[in-house]
Amino acid sequence: MFRKLVAIEPVSLVQSAEEALHTFANEVVMYPDIPAGDDEIVARIGDADAVLVSYTSQINRYVMERCPDIRYIGMCCSLYSPESANVDIRYADRHGITVTGIRDYGDEGVIEYAVSELVRCLHGFGQQPWEQMPREITGLKVGIVGLGKSGDMIADAMKFFGADIAYFARSEKQQAEQKGYRFMPLQKLLAWSEAVFCCLNKNTVLLHEAEFEALGNRKILFNTGLSPAWDPAPFTRWIEADNLCFCDTLGALGSAELLAHPHVRCMQVSTGRTRQAFDRLSEKVLANLSEYDRRNDID
Repeated sequence: MFRKLVAIEPVSLVQSAEEALHTFANEVVMYPDIPAGDDEIVARIGDADAVLVSYTSQINRYVMERCPDIRYIGMCCSLYSPESANVDIRYADRHGITVTGIRDYGDEGVIEYAVSELVRCLHGFGQQPWEQMPREITGLKVGIVGLGKSGDMIADAMKFFGADIAYFARSEKQQAEQKGYRFMPLQKLLAWSEAVFCCLNKNTVLLHEAEFEALGNRKILFNTGLSPAWDPAPFTRWIEADNLCFCDTLGALGSAELLAHPHVRCMQVSTGRTRQAFDRLSEKVLANLSEYDRRNDID
């Protein structure tokens, strides 16, 4: 059992999961607001040996150097790579601090958002139809950039509605080929697609000047990641033409100045934050704690 576990900010656990935290630590402290900066994070952690953090705060080297009692950091948010994490995982590894994260807890809501907005756009629900008359997803050329869990789920959803699916990823996926999804080099995919879904890890940028030139005009672009999938300058030029961009959050869009742009649809709502997502998140956070407990036999 940990001596003291501190959640330095709201971590979106359901009540039963918050109560279960007391089985892992003698003392549990849950802060209800986001800390203002590193020094406040250090003050909140104090002498705690276990820390929980969501995606809105950073636990960097500065913090860990000043909190030498930390031996476990539980990220109550997605962990895909050290580069995209809001915890300095490499520093933690060098100093024997275990960092755990979770994946695939909010994808279902994001897929529902993508289907909903595309249908509204194509049919003209509450807006002008994208084409001269309402159309279905049937036969739509859909390109998926990044075929991880959410990208694969979006592809499956679009296939269900009759779309023609192609994808770009770091390597060809046998499972995707078995579903009939075609692998294409990125620029070829962008040129071929009528609607493109960027489903990339945080801080992964693949759309540069050449990619927007390949994408061309009269296209629909969705970004379902946590940060922009593009360089700002070529994107800003591209969106001025007869194109549309959909993002659920400002973080995915990247610029508040673009919120009022007539070709941008940004709801400023994290569509993955659903009741069911909080249930899945809570289960996985507790599972990570249990696994750490089992491996280290803490008492």
